[in-house]
Amino acid sequence: MKDISRNDACWCGSGKKYKHCHYNTDMQLKKYEQDGYRIPDRELIKPSDAIKGIEESAVITTGILDELNEMLVAGITTSAIDKFVYDYTTTRGGKPATLGFNGYQYSCCTSINDVICHGIPDQTVLKDGDIINVDISTEYKGYFSDASRMYAIGEVDKKAKDIMDITHDCLMIGIESVIPYEATNVIGEAIEHYANSKGYSVVRDFGGHGIGYAFHEKPFINHFATPIKGMIMVPGMVFTIEPMINEGSNRTKILKDGWTAKTIDGGLSAQWEHTILVTEEGARILT
Repeated sequence: MKDISRNDACWCGSGKKYKHCHYNTDMQLKKYEQDGYRIPDRELIKPSDAIKGIEESAVITTGILDELNEMLVAGITTSAIDKFVYDYTTTRGGKPATLGFNGYQYSCCTSINDVICHGIPDQTVLKDGDIINVDISTEYKGYFSDASRMYAIGEVDKKAKDIMDITHDCLMIGIESVIPYEATNVIGEAIEHYANSKGYSVVRDFGGHGIGYAFHEKPFINHFATPIKGMIMVPGMVFTIEPMINEGSNRTKILKDGWTAKTIDGGLSAQWEHTILVTEEGARILT
């Protein structure tokens, strides 16, 4: 962090003097850095106008997921879901953040049953008993948000319902573990402990990520326990928590399309995701 005078304007753009704004926070972070923790770059700590922009993007993301509650029934194709997402987003002045991202040509991801994530919308027809994750990412006026939900198609069996519910519990447990000036690795510790206690495994090949000015920013959020000290969470940071939970092995395989990730053993997988803001009190869900 570049040193500035206590009487200079704060680097965050608030207009306040540094000593009345982020000075105490920066002094605290320097101590963490000396102890070997990763410290967020200043651009990862979002000012109020950026947070407002992310919230406006999140209104679109959340609106899509709400509408899908009624739309997702047996007989619909995943390509029809994709078209709906594109139309809903663009008519509100936004853009699906996945569209064109690293060559991806779709407006959402649709991951069914044993697909862990990044399922490509196509002519697949949803049928009774399926479970599906729909992952929505929105760019609106230069700000990004990201969230996903699980949906049950018709009547699903107990094991499908259980993994959906347990995975949602994992998401909320991860969010509840967000405490300012703790390291991000507490999130994964809490999620994996709970998932394992219920007999499930946590996918390790994917994780959450910072978001706001870009689709993917630092930090990377592991959803499993790791001895590596994570980045210190500071009020104003925005990132996703999005655990992917498997009923069997946590190993994955990527299909020839280069995107679709499936369970190695054909077991069910589920995922829930929110974009969250770190506050002085903990985490605030934006999506």
